[in-house]
Amino acid sequence: MINRKVVVLSGAFACIGGCIGDYAALFILGHEYPGYNHLHDTMSSLGSSASPVSGIISGLWVILGIMMIMFAFGFRAAYSPGDKYVKIVFWLLILYGLGEGLGSGLFKADRVSGSYSTSFIVHDILGGAGVVAILILPLIVQKIKPFFSNPGFIRFSRITLILGILFLVLFSFRFVGNENNLLARYKGLWQRLFILNSYIYISFIAFRMIRKQSTKNNE
Repeated sequence: MINRKVVVLSGAFACIGGCIGDYAALFILGHEYPGYNHLHDTMSSLGSSASPVSGIISGLWVILGIMMIMFAFGFRAAYSPGDKYVKIVFWLLILYGLGEGLGSGLFKADRVSGSYSTSFIVHDILGGAGVVAILILPLIVQKIKPFFSNPGFIRFSRITLILGILFLVLFSFRFVGNENNLLARYKGLWQRLFILNSYIYISFIAFRMIRKQSTKNNE
């Protein structure tokens, strides 16, 4: 039987490593795509078949998905597995890992003759489900016993949720505006700020998990 501490720490470090690695890879590999603009272009276009780094970024997204699933199991092991809110957070993290990670990596955002391919549609559906999951995560985490007793964490969760909604709304302007629309033009920026906001939040939770295990060892 796998040691509970190992599951918790492995999940926490997988989360932190996945968040840092994913964000770093986006910027590093973006420079390998001629004409790619981090402010104007979506992250999905890095993984499209037209991208020279398509295979690398898609593989990294699959790894990210696995790491987020590991984090889900680590989170469940760190807190009361029977708590209904812990169960919800567990499945939200699984959905994020499957959608934004595995889904984005396995299904490319390709267009064929200007039309959306089946892969593109599946990519968007799975990615969208993952985005919704990570967006509402702070709303659920703050209801878990070790978290709701901390007023500072409650404020942190609410700020994360508000910023997440704001960046997602700004990112959604790409559907209703053209490149002449300032908000639509900076879709890449809004998407990266949304991801950064979410990654800071779950990384903070991961650090709490690590600290919790360290405190137990010192008792």
